[in-house]
Amino acid sequence: MTAATMTKPINVVPRWRAVAAASVGNALEWFDFVIYGFFAGTMAKLFFPTVNETVSLLLALATFGVTFFMRPLGAIVIGNYADRNGRKAAFTLTIFLMMIGTTIIAVAPTYAAIGVFAPLLIVAARMIQGFSAGGEFGSATAFLAEQNPEQRGLFASWQFASQGITTILATAIGVSLTSILSTAQIESWGWRVPFLIGLLIGPVAYYIRRHVDETMEFQSMQVSTSPLREALSDSKKRLLVSLGAVVLCTVAMYTVLFMPTYATRQLGLTASGGFLGGLLTGVIQVALIPVFGAMSDRVGRLPIAFPAALGTLVLVYPLFSWLAAAPTLQTLLIAQGVIGVLSAAYMGPLGAMMSELFPARMRTTGLSISYAFGVAIFGGFAPFINAWLIEATGSKLAPAFYLMFASAISLVALVFARRLDTR
Repeated sequence: MTAATMTKPINVVPRWRAVAAASVGNALEWFDFVIYGFFAGTMAKLFFPTVNETVSLLLALATFGVTFFMRPLGAIVIGNYADRNGRKAAFTLTIFLMMIGTTIIAVAPTYAAIGVFAPLLIVAARMIQGFSAGGEFGSATAFLAEQNPEQRGLFASWQFASQGITTILATAIGVSLTSILSTAQIESWGWRVPFLIGLLIGPVAYYIRRHVDETMEFQSMQVSTSPLREALSDSKKRLLVSLGAVVLCTVAMYTVLFMPTYATRQLGLTASGGFLGGLLTGVIQVALIPVFGAMSDRVGRLPIAFPAALGTLVLVYPLFSWLAAAPTLQTLLIAQGVIGVLSAAYMGPLGAMMSELFPARMRTTGLSISYAFGVAIFGGFAPFINAWLIEATGSKLAPAFYLMFASAISLVALVFARRLDTR
């Protein structure tokens, strides 16, 4: 404890104001990023038209996934920048970049208007968003985790809870648009509405982030001259453990993103019904992730994360089998509700656990690199992989196989995490 903390009482209000700033900005950051995935089918028709509908969808989903190749670059550049210049400076930059990418998508002419330049514009915009997202996770998570070391689990959990807010916003808009507008109206102009909403909120989130204080932990630490080199030379095991822990989180998140497409194409449900499942998952995550994060401050990170990963491994196949056998809105909501609870339990302590793997001087770099590579390798292409597996195997259970694979990897990472300095 420093002299400053002994003489000055802790002011809780600024901390929660900082959490609100990080969460609102983070929710918008991911909203702009994932809304593309929710409207992948429409984007396929408008920007990637082919004679084969499945090929068009795969191209649109591949464009969603290809941006994840930019995440590692964004993680390296912005993570290093955050550890040298501050978390606030970094996550202010990321939201500015995200608004640029969103603007391009919102106003982009379709293939029918400008031909091959249309998909090129979309790819360029998605790459800018990918670069931005690569630095967002590390800077926002470090900022939240450093608000109060005694409640690191609670504060850091808002990184993932705010992504649940994203799911709520995106799916609520998806439900509204698909319920109110016809397919022709959505393909004509309705698909642009979510991106325009993001543009309206963006300046507000940018302003909020510009007016929060830097964390005390960053201000009091000795800044590393080369956090990237330190992370790669001294913390390779920690990077691998952190990356492995991310796998289940990211695959689960992007499987939920894929579910509206899965519900309409594989289960024969309405588009609005598919979005309702995602909406339920988002509500569960926002409500429960902070609860599990707070619990981890009392009982530890691993005692909560390990059973959640194991439960996902055991339950996801029966859930998808039941869903395929009885494809109704009720079964979809129950299945996604169970997945929502399991993922909330896993993600609640995850932000704090990953933060505690790295010292403050390289924390953002370590968080950014491990998360970006984990998402790029396993999560970003999850919608594409699920669609391809279904097409290749002819089985509606393919998403369950990929989730089980992700669970196994993360369980191994958690076993190794027990040997490191995690609670």
